Amino acid sequence: MSVLVNKDSKIIVQGFTGSEGTFHAGQMIEYGTNVVGGVTPGKGGQTHLEKPVFNTVEDAVKETGADVSIIFVPPAFAADAIMESADAGIKVIIAITEGIPVADMIKAADYIKDKDCRLIGPNCPGVITPGEAKVGIMPGFVFKKGKVGIVSKSGTLTYEAADQVVKQGLGITTAIGIGGDPIIGTTTKEAVELLINDPETEAVVMIGEIGGQLEADAAKWIKASGTTKPVIGFIAGETAPAGRTMGHAGAIVSGEGESAADKKKILKENGVHVVDSPAEIGKKVAELLS
Repeated sequence: MSVLVNKDSKIIVQGFTGSEGTFHAGQMIEYGTNVVGGVTPGKGGQTHLEKPVFNTVEDAVKETGADVSIIFVPPAFAADAIMESADAGIKVIIAITEGIPVADMIKAADYIKDKDCRLIGPNCPGVITPGEAKVGIMPGFVFKKGKVGIVSKSGTLTYEAADQVVKQGLGITTAIGIGGDPIIGTTTKEAVELLINDPETEAVVMIGEIGGQLEADAAKWIKASGTTKPVIGFIAGETAPAGRTMGHAGAIVSGEGESAADKKKILKENGVHVVDSPAEIGKKVAELLS
């Protein structure tokens, strides 16, 4: 089993012919991901990377039956790309773009909330189900198939956690990079819930960072759910000063319960196995699953 993407997913790339879209689509195809085409307005009818190019997402869906889209569209147009995907009936929309204006994302998030779709990101590394589909910018070779799910706000820590879990001989079911912006689609809680409900996922690694309440909401859900699957948590940003944005636009301690120490306390109170260093993630997972 897997969540969100698998070998049967039909993926289109928005911003297909741009430099980022071209590079990462090429990597995805090389990985074995079922990329069925791409969208670049004004270039419909051409082929690129031996795949068809369409003017609109609607055209791409009609011709290919695409159900997943990955967005490499510049920030000024990316929110429109998200809404266009939702209108066209795409079920899983993965927005990689960083720097989308917050006002645009508020509009897009509101627009898609009544549509039958799920948004991952923006400003995220994407989603990977090892050996089946890599829909994002992560280094595919790090991920091997297994029984541990990963949910992360941080791109690089997603790869770090996966590498450690794989080195413990356990492997990954699906890794979901939810993104670090103030306004994102799928929350930590929603992503954790998908993995806890996946029969093949035996443990979940949850990587958070300072700012916001996403990890606290997830931890409370984990406790309330009564799951017996272990959840291993790590919070980045221990040494960050209050009031200063660190790395991600959403990583800023602006209120109570948003510092790394506060979050770790909430996670522990709700039964999450918290590690103090990312270097401990793999060992802790192995210990809890042995």
